[in-house]
Amino acid sequence: MEEDNASHPGSHGTPLCGKAWTAYLGTVLLALLLFGALLPLAFRWNELAAAGVMLVSVLIVGYRVLDIRSYQLYYDDVGVWLYHGILPWSKGVAGVKWRDMDEATFIPSFWSWLSRSYTIRIGHRFTKSSEILLSQMANGKDVVGALNTHHQELIRSNVLA
Repeated sequence: MEEDNASHPGSHGTPLCGKAWTAYLGTVLLALLLFGALLPLAFRWNELAAAGVMLVSVLIVGYRVLDIRSYQLYYDDVGVWLYHGILPWSKGVAGVKWRDMDEATFIPSFWSWLSRSYTIRIGHRFTKSSEILLSQMANGKDVVGALNTHHQELIRSNVLA
């Protein structure tokens, strides 16, 4: 993947999508386990343990929610980019330039159609290791259509020549 110097997709570019509601299911189950089972058990032992469990649970669940919300797929004049990360050392932008893009695809299934949550792939013409592969993206089917349409317009107008 190629790095871009943009600090956030809002600085320029057209936002496409973020993670779908299905990406939060694992975090919801973890929160139910931590707050619904482990916290009451800690209260039976002592209040200090319960406070520790509560603090750790809030930090873990909060981090996971913020991390999922940080995924933003967008495009600009240069290419298609994925921004994600919330901690300074994990923030980053990676992507595929229009001139190097092969095609955007999604993986269809009954569950993805029902939940409107798709796995999408933005291929790189020269190397598979530089492609963008994202699971549980909201309206991925529409995003793939928009990306391929824009890419074809750029090719037809000889911008990528």
